[in-house]
Amino acid sequence: MQVPIKEIIVRKRVRRDMGDIAALAESMKRLGQITPIAVSRKNVLIAGGRRLEAARSLGWRTINAVVVDLPGRTAKLEYEIEENTQRADFSPEELARAARELYRRKNPGFFRRIWNAILRFFARLFHIEEF
Repeated sequence: MQVPIKEIIVRKRVRRDMGDIAALAESMKRLGQITPIAVSRKNVLIAGGRRLEAARSLGWRTINAVVVDLPGRTAKLEYEIEENTQRADFSPEELARAARELYRRKNPGFFRRIWNAILRFFARLFHIEEF
């Protein structure tokens, strides 16, 4: 659901260093908000402080949020910690492979462009959702 940013209450947080908000804001500007923030029923921020700051820096009026009903401050702190620790960055090898694949898709060779055009033609002809 969309929540007005000015209505979100930010209380004491574990994270003090927000890191590179400009890079996150640029990502959100290009791709949109990938992951919603988490707020309580009273719009108190539980998780997603960096996303909230990036949205503010972009001048957004609303942000996508999920309402999380947690029993007390301890549970909210635990949620914030989990949200920030239970994820895994790409390994250097995975990142390199992803970059190569993205480059290949954005810069297809001659035969790949022809093949893609044929596939798009048949997808339109038979009303098939693009792949």
